[in-house]
This record gives sequence, C-alpha cells and structure tokens, in this order.
Amino acid sequence: MKIAIIKYNAGNIMSVDYALQRLGVKAEVTDDFDYIQSADKVIFPGVGEASTTMQYLRAKKLDQLIAGLKQPVLGICLGLQLMCRRSEEGNTDCIGIFNEEVKKFISDSSTENRLKVPHMGWNSIRNVRSKLFAGDLENQYAYFVHSFYAATGKDTIAECEYGISFSAALHRDNYYATQFHPEKSGKPGALILKNFIEL
Repeated sequence: MKIAIIKYNAGNIMSVDYALQRLGVKAEVTDDFDYIQSADKVIFPGVGEASTTMQYLRAKKLDQLIAGLKQPVLGICLGLQLMCRRSEEGNTDCIGIFNEEVKKFISDSSTENRLKVPHMGWNSIRNVRSKLFAGDLENQYAYFVHSFYAATGKDTIAECEYGISFSAALHRDNYYATQFHPEKSGKPGALILKNFIEL
C-alpha cells in the first residue's frame, strides 16, 4: 500500500511517520504531486499558523491538489482547520472541504471556569460515529494542542468538550480529519491510524 504524508511548512509531520512505522506501515513524506495523487491513502498533518501556511499551500498549489484528491485523506490538527472553509486565525480563507469556520477559544481565567488557551493535554472524545473510530473508542482519551476549533455540524463524527462542545473529528466524502493528534494519543490514537489505513 502506498501512503503519502504531505510535506509542507508545518511542524509535527515526522511524528506521524514514526507513529505509522510503529504500526509496521511505511509512508513517504513528500510534496510530489504525482506521488500524492497516486497514493492509496494521504495524510495531511501539521502544527502551525493558518494564514502563513495557507499562503505556502497556495504558492505551491498544494491547496488545489488536496481539494482534488479522490482517495481517503486524513487531516490532523492544523490539517483539520485548513480543510475548513475559513479560520479566524489571520482571517484566512482555507481549502473549504468542510463548510465550517474555525474560531478561537475564548480564554476565561475566572475561578469558576479556568479555561486556559491553548487547549492542551488529554481530553475524552464522545459521540463517535465513523469507521475511523471502530473498536470501542467512545469516551477514550486523545491528545490535543490547539487554540482554534471547528464547531459541531453536519460533518462532525466525534465531539470534545472544552468550555464548549467542538468537533474532535470531521468526515465528508473521502475526507477525514481529527483536531487531536492520533500519533500522540497512545493506543486509541494508534487504533485510529490503523482504522484509517484499513478504510
């Protein structure tokens, strides 16, 4: 099986490759159009800032490439946000696969709420509804690091609570995305990656 991890100006890409290696899966980290288009599965991970990253993707025409893929695609963290319609981070128009606007968590340091931004650490995912979560993943814990989120909507396939309920994962057609980092989420994350590879 041919697995492509999209290479672009974002952090955390190699940790996804290492997580796949632990599953015995070989992937290619690449920005080669032909390789990505011919891959059986494509992963679009990343940590970074939306506006500068979208500028880079547009300059390289990677945004058009991602939007035109027909095989299963998995966005992770920043990947999920850039697959949405728009992000408040830098008032950025994104790729538009999911018709959601990415918004910033509102920090609340009051004694009652103590909501810190970024949302960082382990949190449970619930209302899971996709083959991506096969294997009893309801209420399992996943690792999050993000200041921006996509609200829940018709493409939501998992939810998380942090002050508000937001989309922990999205799915539309051949596109899947997680706000959390499966590559850093222990056994549940490894199972999610395995489920994606086996879609």
